[in-house]
Amino acid sequence: MTRQEHQSEANSQPVHPSGPLPWIVCGLGGLFFCYGYFQRVAPSVMVAGLMRDFGVNAAVLGNLAALYFYAYATMQLPAGVMVDRWGPRRVLTGAIMLCASGSLLFATADDIGVAYAGRLLIGVGAGFSWVGCLKLVSLWFPPSRFAMVGGACSMLGMAGGVGALAPLAALIQVTGWRATLIGAAVFGGVLAATVWLVVRDGPRPVPRRSVPRPAPGSPVGVLGGLFRVAATPQVWLVALFGAMLVPNLAAFAGLWGVPYMMQAHGLERPAAAAAVSLVLIGFGVAGPLVGWWSDRIGRRKGPMLAGASVALAAVAALVYAPGISVVAAYSLCLLYGTASSVFVLAFATGREHGPADAAGAALGLVNMTIMTVGAVFQPLIGWLLDLNWDGRVVAGARIYSVAAYQTAFLTLIASSLAAVLVLALIRETHCAPVSRATA
Repeated sequence: MTRQEHQSEANSQPVHPSGPLPWIVCGLGGLFFCYGYFQRVAPSVMVAGLMRDFGVNAAVLGNLAALYFYAYATMQLPAGVMVDRWGPRRVLTGAIMLCASGSLLFATADDIGVAYAGRLLIGVGAGFSWVGCLKLVSLWFPPSRFAMVGGACSMLGMAGGVGALAPLAALIQVTGWRATLIGAAVFGGVLAATVWLVVRDGPRPVPRRSVPRPAPGSPVGVLGGLFRVAATPQVWLVALFGAMLVPNLAAFAGLWGVPYMMQAHGLERPAAAAAVSLVLIGFGVAGPLVGWWSDRIGRRKGPMLAGASVALAAVAALVYAPGISVVAAYSLCLLYGTASSVFVLAFATGREHGPADAAGAALGLVNMTIMTVGAVFQPLIGWLLDLNWDGRVVAGARIYSVAAYQTAFLTLIASSLAAVLVLALIRETHCAPVSRATA
């Protein structure tokens, strides 16, 4: 490379300024991820009210909650293309407005069909949150700080999930679920306006002429990279590992854990929500630490196996151990979430097994698979609960016995066990890419 080419390349790289602005910009992206995660988990403390107001059973309610995941999963690959093409400022502003509009539609729905539409809009908008947040981090921070800042944004997401449990449950007891979702819609509108006014697409965008165009027929393009990722069995196995752990968050912490804790331990809704929030707290705090540990020892499979095994033991004890105390149940919820945080290593391992020049496609495929499976487990558990319902109804909502939950939660045992078993087929990457870019 000539001196002029070196100079041209240097001039094409974005400048990463110091000071508070990068943190403010990326913090707003993280706040959107937090908002989206809040919307994901919120139905778990509205179960009785939603069943009563819409006159539905657990299977229908599971489908209502799962629409978020279907929409979110579908948007993963398009979201990456759109933020690259139009920039995160425009795309995230529109996505937040979709979330807010969906929240308002859901809050004012008179029938389940309108509620479905609102939940679908929320999922479509939230589908841009994580991709857009990471895009902002890549624009405003150097690569050496990407993992740290991205981890901080991930913790914001978990904070949104925690806020959608005990605090939201307490608020719903005062205002009702409809008023709280209207408030969430107003917050979304304010956040969208703030993002539009404050966020910029990088301190100095890379000039278009500096971005090389793929040669005709080159596999480096988006579709070519996606096809090569899809033809890599190891990426699918890693995606399956992550997908088998996601029910711990999507199905238990995201919907059915709160009513189970109320029924199994006689807790009021805020106390049950506080217990389940420990799953998300453990996940959020341990996630960055697990990534640091894995990088430090140069291994992926060891931490993944340890976490998946402990998660399996924790959920088995939480649901099936006879006569455990409330304190023990709280402790197991925390352990369950902490162990499940090895889920985050699926993204690093999938990227390392994928083609080196198609890392984005590998991440998108892994995340899409994970979110799709998360969507399946919510209505699946609801369907199993309905199969084992003993006919009890309180205040217009179905009440399921502990035995019904124990039968339905066999799916959590099966998925956690599958995560442990699939690791036998995954090759160790030693925290380094195992594939070279296609020439």
